[in-house]
Amino acid sequence: MTTPDGEEIVILPAAKYDRLLELAEDTRDIARAEKMLAEFASGKGEGISELEMRELLAAPSSVAFWRARRGLTQASLAAEVGISQAYLAQIERGKRVGDVRLYRQLAATLRVDIEDLLPPEKVRGSGKKRRKAKSR
Repeated sequence: MTTPDGEEIVILPAAKYDRLLELAEDTRDIARAEKMLAEFASGKGEGISELEMRELLAAPSSVAFWRARRGLTQASLAAEVGISQAYLAQIERGKRVGDVRLYRQLAATLRVDIEDLLPPEKVRGSGKKRRKAKSR
């Protein structure tokens, strides 16, 4: 099928479109996992122990865990990324959520992927969702 301008288009049921989105996300996840495994195998990747994983899960936020793991104080990390220590403390306690640019800066400073730091509400809201078509 083509548009009036001659551009080719495809029409498919919403369920198939949603499945294609899921498969695309799965492909990205697999590629990321393979990259991490390759880095780990080459000695470049960083692993954490079971105890450290428990600490990460018990931490008030992943930012707090990685900051402590890197041996940084809140004041030094805040200064490095250009925010106040009080703001960083609120982020670490889950009282505030920064914007994506801030999480990029934090990730670079802490030497982790941004996905390792984003709070669940940012991760859930990060994917572009298809809007349901209005019924006529």
